[in-house]
Amino acid sequence: MLTVEAPAKINLTLEVLGKRPDGFHEIRTVMQSVDLCDTITFTPAEESVIKCDLPDWSAEKSLVSRAVSILREKTDFADDVRINIIKKIPLMSGLGGDSSDAAAVLKGMNEFWGLGMTTEGLAILAAELGSDVTFFLRGGTALATGRGEIITPLPSLPEMWVVLVRPEIPVYTGKTARMYQSLAASHYTDGKITDKLVRTIKQGNKISDSMLFNTFENIAYDDYIIRYVYVEHLEKLGAPRVHLAGSGLILFILYDSESQAVDLFQRCMDQDMEAYLAETM
Repeated sequence: MLTVEAPAKINLTLEVLGKRPDGFHEIRTVMQSVDLCDTITFTPAEESVIKCDLPDWSAEKSLVSRAVSILREKTDFADDVRINIIKKIPLMSGLGGDSSDAAAVLKGMNEFWGLGMTTEGLAILAAELGSDVTFFLRGGTALATGRGEIITPLPSLPEMWVVLVRPEIPVYTGKTARMYQSLAASHYTDGKITDKLVRTIKQGNKISDSMLFNTFENIAYDDYIIRYVYVEHLEKLGAPRVHLAGSGLILFILYDSESQAVDLFQRCMDQDMEAYLAETM
């Protein structure tokens, strides 16, 4: 049996530069993995099966099933395998849980069954699965460009703590596509915000809240519950600045101080919010 962890990510910046001829959007984003992780185990089996502890999770709709299929297509792997997923990353939250699980499956099956694929070979498959999957092959801190599949590793950030809060509003399949469709030309930027953050990270300087940016906040914060019930309430609880994770729904607050992060996390828990405490990886 092999057990691997699949970490979540946050976007420290997320700029959309415009729409591409292929229908995707050109983005420029700094991604950071955090230690809120799903756990995936691989065991030989007489019949291949993928199981998850969340009843709302569907193997047919997950990139995990596609990751297994694409590995079978590209290699001689034919053995049956049981894949068991214990979910800690909320579904459809903007934290990249499904993409991270898919990357973990690519790496885990390659290792456990000795398929002999290089990291570069896995990256080609990851790009076919989805834009974020390539990032999760390595994790850490990285610049993602193109539609998100072109990854440039960056120096690791100093240890920081993250409070994650999930607003209690329904999320439907296709959320990310709808968020992109809702973007107006005025929401497009030229990538300079991300470039500034990249320079700061490369120089080893401290990043500040004012450097973080996510264009999807222009859309998500139009939602009354997100803005007034959660964002403004978190600020009243002491959050210095609230950010949107990816295309949403999770909100996050970044701290240099562990004690301050723990304090806000506990305040959220005391008010029955769905909250998570994590560290950067």
